[in-house]
Amino acid sequence: MRTTTTVDGLTTLVGTTLDPSDWFEITQGRIGTFADATDDHQWIHIDPERASTESPFRCAIAHGYLTLSLLSVMFAQVLEVQGTSLAVNYGLNKVRFPAPVPVGSKVRLNAEIISAQDVSGGVQIVSAVTVECSVTDKPVCVAEPLFRYHR
Repeated sequence: MRTTTTVDGLTTLVGTTLDPSDWFEITQGRIGTFADATDDHQWIHIDPERASTESPFRCAIAHGYLTLSLLSVMFAQVLEVQGTSLAVNYGLNKVRFPAPVPVGSKVRLNAEIISAQDVSGGVQIVSAVTVECSVTDKPVCVAEPLFRYHR
């Protein structure tokens, strides 16, 4: 279930753990499209046959930055901010990729709002997010994204 608030209501969500996002399937096609968009064609991502024999993971894996790039869409599923004229990714405090994301698995986001502060024209929030994977108990991404919501 998505949490809904207004720009001014964001400060009341500090300390709130949001419901998880939907699962996103990580297909070889999605990985290939990302590789083409970023010119990152390392074989561990785009050559499933080679990865099955030479990779320590025994399969192709998603780019860490592919997982990271899904934060925005997954976060939009867990928090809706009404009355905003503009929402932007403002950056990241820290990011880690503790485990790989195998092709054919699914990922979803869990998030907690850890701070909210007024900025010129709106509110900036910082979240502690964890991306979990359907085939491992270890998180595949932990990060602190910053989002700005303008009135």
